[in-house]
Amino acid sequence: MVHSVELLFDAETDAAVRRLWDDLSDNGIRSLAGHRSESNMPHVTVTVAEDMDDAVDEALRPVVKGLPLGCVLGAPMLFGRGRAVTLVRLVVPSAKLLELHAAVHRICLPHMAGGVLPHAEPRQWTPHVTLARRVPLELVPVALAVPGVTDDIAASATALRHWDGNAKVVHPIG
Repeated sequence: MVHSVELLFDAETDAAVRRLWDDLSDNGIRSLAGHRSESNMPHVTVTVAEDMDDAVDEALRPVVKGLPLGCVLGAPMLFGRGRAVTLVRLVVPSAKLLELHAAVHRICLPHMAGGVLPHAEPRQWTPHVTLARRVPLELVPVALAVPGVTDDIAASATALRHWDGNAKVVHPIG
């Protein structure tokens, strides 16, 4: 498994993304609405590694002082290839969001024995919110036609958490 540091949203943004999950599900798209774990929340993964020590939680506290961070959930995008893809919404990479990413990256590196996974490196990171995984290619047009999937969402990132995927434990930061 992996560890990640994730940005969480205010209640309004969280509800907007959950409505999209529900609307996709209502239209036959297996969205994150079907994932019933308490830890399943709309989020932006800021960094990810095979392992991260728990001391990272305290080290990240100063980053929380920079929140809330206004952002925009923009265009839908597809990740992957083959017969199924992952449907996400781009989080428009503003200067402030990129500064936050750089700070999290710098702070987390000493706490990652094996280093950061390549897609989370600065200049490689694509900030996004996942809507649905394993979407069959033939259902992509259906997903994109769901009302709201292509509309910008004014959002506010308000919290950070450290997800320990090995222990399946959430560590709120700050």
